[in-house]
Amino acid sequence: MALQNINTYSYKDIFSLSTVSFETACVFNQPEQVDTYSIYWIKKGSGFYNIDFKRYEFKDNVLFFLSPGQVFNVVSESIKEAYKISFVKDFYCIQTHDKAVACNGVLFNNVYDTPYVKPCEKDTQKLSFILESLEEEFQKNEVAQYDMLQAYLKQFIILSVRILKELTPFKTDIETKLFKDFSLLVEQNFKKMHTVSEYAERLALSPKSLTKNFKRVGAESPSDFIKNRIVLEAKRQLIYTDVPVKEIAYNLGYNDAAYFTRFFTKAENKSPLQFRKEY
Repeated sequence: MALQNINTYSYKDIFSLSTVSFETACVFNQPEQVDTYSIYWIKKGSGFYNIDFKRYEFKDNVLFFLSPGQVFNVVSESIKEAYKISFVKDFYCIQTHDKAVACNGVLFNNVYDTPYVKPCEKDTQKLSFILESLEEEFQKNEVAQYDMLQAYLKQFIILSVRILKELTPFKTDIETKLFKDFSLLVEQNFKKMHTVSEYAERLALSPKSLTKNFKRVGAESPSDFIKNRIVLEAKRQLIYTDVPVKEIAYNLGYNDAAYFTRFFTKAENKSPLQFRKEY
């Protein structure tokens, strides 16, 4: 979101709500790396955002959910009404609350398929009520404000998960859980585990069975899933650090920099150095 004409409420630099109310066409070409959990709700407006090197077009009433580390930039936007909620792990831990909220690997820490949620009119009214309550709470200085703010955030996230699941349901709960467990396992281990068999073993499945389950839900193959996560992290490090390619390769679990360069080049049709130079 272009940084202008924004009113921000914050709680101890760990949780904030920004409101936007203007209609100005903006362009912000410089990519930035997200350092908080962030929810962008473009209630009235349109434009193009790049998230993790993919372009998303939006128009009115769309929610984006970003996690720390993701690459974000505004290609263009014209916003009349929008909101941004930002929080850090110390305020609301996604992993700790996941059993109750079910958002980890669905809304957040989902770099494979950035959530793009369009609520219906009824759900929009519910989300609006939560935000109004949140804004009102920010303006108070009452006892247990931390708990109230966290409760409103939790409500907003839970409702968003329900909306997303209605829009993009998997075939069965078993398949949903397997896909989520695999994606989180990859997120935690992609820098040291590169093969489908390693992940299948952790999930007590055969590689063949894991691949069949992915086909059943129409997802990319497990091997492509792992490859794409490694390449994405390489691209992030190439853009946001001056670390040599050899060191990036080592950071991602490759002792042979030449092998890593071939791997990246095959995936992106350009070498790591070419990518760094051209982006």
